[in-house]
Amino acid sequence: MTERRRVGFGIRDAAETTVPGGGTGGRDGTPEAPWPQGATRLDDDVVAALIPERPARGHKGSFGKLLVVAGSLDYAGAALLVCRAAGRAGVGLVTLAVPESLQPLFAAKVVEATTMALPEDDVEELDPEPALARILDHEHDALVVGPGLRPGLATVELVRQLVGTSGGDAAPIVLDAEALRSLASIDRWWEGDRRPAVLTPHAGEFERLRTGSGHRSSGDGDLSTDDDARVAAARDAASGWGQVVVLKGARPVIAAPDGSVAIAPFENPGLATGGTGDVLAGAIGALLAQGLEPFAAARLGVYLHGASGDAARERLGDAGILASDLPDGLAVARKRLTAVRERRAAGKRLGFRLREPEQDGGSRE
Repeated sequence: MTERRRVGFGIRDAAETTVPGGGTGGRDGTPEAPWPQGATRLDDDVVAALIPERPARGHKGSFGKLLVVAGSLDYAGAALLVCRAAGRAGVGLVTLAVPESLQPLFAAKVVEATTMALPEDDVEELDPEPALARILDHEHDALVVGPGLRPGLATVELVRQLVGTSGGDAAPIVLDAEALRSLASIDRWWEGDRRPAVLTPHAGEFERLRTGSGHRSSGDGDLSTDDDARVAAARDAASGWGQVVVLKGARPVIAAPDGSVAIAPFENPGLATGGTGDVLAGAIGALLAQGLEPFAAARLGVYLHGASGDAARERLGDAGILASDLPDGLAVARKRLTAVRERRAAGKRLGFRLREPEQDGGSRE
């Protein structure tokens, strides 16, 4: 029987299920759901090892250049959130590329980022060919494409050409929001040479992508609450598309083309609000620009995002969190994980053997 105690003028359950990474699970005292077999359960120790080194004599160019293709008049906030999150996740330079008619608006809003005007063939509608040329001519280490872009055939064509740009100098790309909706309408977009990508769909976007790929999405099962179904579907999609897939939602799933899968332990209803996905896209893009390969960048980005969300939940509760509350928490979470990594390194130098945390239903990397 759950112990109950008086707190102020009300009564609450004393038992809370602890989740690795600082969050809490069943606040009603219910046991935590089992974890799928064959998937790595992310925790501080696993993720701390992924944090890129930060040389003391580094400069802004040392820490990556991120180009963000995002934003429209109706969704200006999406682009701004991506840029702020990227900066807090440690990237050295951020450039926001927007339709040229909107550049004065965005230039007045961003502080640390610079802006770049992309050619239009109509107001707010990008002209794909010259826009692509300007993007490829700009020096960058990674791209984020999609948040807040205006829907339309021009956007579809730009996404198609960006994804299809390949070669040794093709920077990795994060595809989110409108870029994912564009992909779903492009026939067999995953075939041929493609630049490395991280796709970050929520369940609805994922189902649309699967349907566009000729897969019967109803066969995937419940992608909101069934972790086994989420793992199986994300693994199958990542393998078929040859790209890293982040299936967002409670307990985000990160899948790689080689069949590797990781799950982050975060279940936070406070993150069910507009713009939090833009923060995640910015964090992953920043880590790609700092030199992490896509699967590592996706795992670390998801974990930093979840830890920041849990910190906001501790301050504000399950409701009322804004996406703009999250970027600062990315830096705090990274600082904490860096300290974890340094403690482990110090223990190894002194000859101590650190005990590994107990397995909890999944494999560890």
